Amino acid sequence: MKQDSPDFMAQMAQQFQQVVGDGWAKALHSFHPLDQQHAANISGAGELPTLTFSPDKLQALQKQYMEDAMRLWRPEQQVALDKSDKRFASQAWSENPMAAYSAAVYQMNARALKGLSDAVQADEKTRARIHFAIEQWLAASAPSNFLAFNAEAQQKAIESQGESIAKGMQNLLHDMQQGHVSMTDESLFEVGKNVATTEGAVVFENELFQLIEYKPLTPKVFEKPFLLIPPCINKYYILDLQPENSLIRYCVSQGHRTFVVSWRNPDESLANKTWDDYIEDAAIQAISVTRDITKADTINALGFCVGGTILGTALAVLATRGEKPVASATFLTSLLDFSDTGILDVFIDEGFVKYREMEMGKGGLMKGQDLASTFSFLRPNDLVWNYVVGNYLKGETPPAFDLLYWNSDSTNLPGPFYAWYLRNTYLENNLIKPGKTTVCGEKVDLRKVDIPVYIYGSREDHIVPIGGAYASTQVLPGKKRFVMGASGHIAGVINPPAKNKRSHWIRADGKLPKTLEQWLEGAKEHPGSWWTDWSNWLKPHAGKQIAAPKTYGRGKYKAIEAAPGRYVKQKA
Repeated sequence: MKQDSPDFMAQMAQQFQQVVGDGWAKALHSFHPLDQQHAANISGAGELPTLTFSPDKLQALQKQYMEDAMRLWRPEQQVALDKSDKRFASQAWSENPMAAYSAAVYQMNARALKGLSDAVQADEKTRARIHFAIEQWLAASAPSNFLAFNAEAQQKAIESQGESIAKGMQNLLHDMQQGHVSMTDESLFEVGKNVATTEGAVVFENELFQLIEYKPLTPKVFEKPFLLIPPCINKYYILDLQPENSLIRYCVSQGHRTFVVSWRNPDESLANKTWDDYIEDAAIQAISVTRDITKADTINALGFCVGGTILGTALAVLATRGEKPVASATFLTSLLDFSDTGILDVFIDEGFVKYREMEMGKGGLMKGQDLASTFSFLRPNDLVWNYVVGNYLKGETPPAFDLLYWNSDSTNLPGPFYAWYLRNTYLENNLIKPGKTTVCGEKVDLRKVDIPVYIYGSREDHIVPIGGAYASTQVLPGKKRFVMGASGHIAGVINPPAKNKRSHWIRADGKLPKTLEQWLEGAKEHPGSWWTDWSNWLKPHAGKQIAAPKTYGRGKYKAIEAAPGRYVKQKA
């Protein structure tokens, strides 16, 4: 067919429309498994508007595609693979003609599909959905995912005399029984044994959370205690993986009398819990108990990810009541302003949120495994197909990695809590609209949270984009310090000084202009962890030093059990 043929261009566009539609439907199903009838209730599910393309971009793309195809089809020319794609970087691919050809054709088609997605003429959200759908389709259809084409897996099968295939089948059966793809050797970890090991005790519990107090590591502690509120989407021990990378242990070693909220993993008995319950009976309750135990007028608090959104909401509720029990707050990779939510925005629209409200707004559970799948498919090659290939095609046992063990330890969410969160944050961004939403009987107004705050964002964060983290500087009225760290949502946060890894950026003049881009113009890179900067910021807000307590709790708040407690061990 001639490369300037309009029929060929039309055929390309038609096939692209089908690929995008299939990819979007499969991606949505991966995130939110629904039957077809229910999926029809969600706008955009399995169906995107008819696409139009930039004629100039389409013409150039067609020309390039035909040139690439002609080079590939010349028998005398050696197939050249793009080795920057680590899936095909092994020499085994180049040495196997059939595998090399299949990989080269895949790479050529992948370039064409990505080019077509760039040529689409549509609104920003539709374009984002198209890019996402193409990414999911390409990740799933790679020849590396199939034993018939994967030269590395074939070579390993020959060298091991079939043992790798037998082991791969065992891994597959194991993962089918446990209900998720293994990212690490989970048999090597046990909560309380070799993760979540910082010494402490549970000093309070209700149906939503346990409050853990940690044993001081210094003879004196600051008079203002320190409370950490982790995300309820995950287990708290991301902040206490190993002694050498534990933010909790670091806080204790810096002389802070440290308390942590350990969320209960919801079951059917908590299926009716709301956002209000998590604010009043968890965040506000934890602040109150921490003050009671320590006899402190005010405390310092930290919220991580959704824990930061919960903390910010709780502080706004308390401020409306005329209460300011928190002297300073730290927000780690947290969203208060949901204008920039990154890739997750592709799933958020009125139809989707209405469906979730109908499904579980009055009761039910958002399953932890569905949430875990959601976050894994945001990076499908790294967090899904990489392990499918390694575990099943190559018969490998994934290496021991504490962070990935935590990542697989999923938690449920109460349906009403989840539905409220979707509408009032991701869809309508109501928290930054003074008085727009009512929580615990109070009109939320973040302008009343007039306390010093430390705001941290990770540069490559795909869950809380760095621009979204920075946006909190424009919402909160008190004295603020913003720091940007390298890496992503977790690795950027869990970066202890002793490792001397990565970098962080600070503006020496302390100015916080309207946009992140303007802030970056005056920011300077500093090697190593941001923890030291944060610790130096926090200490002046922590009050004088007093003798460290000899026992856990006080009065009616007695030690219930040793840390990490029962709640963190509950499985979804």
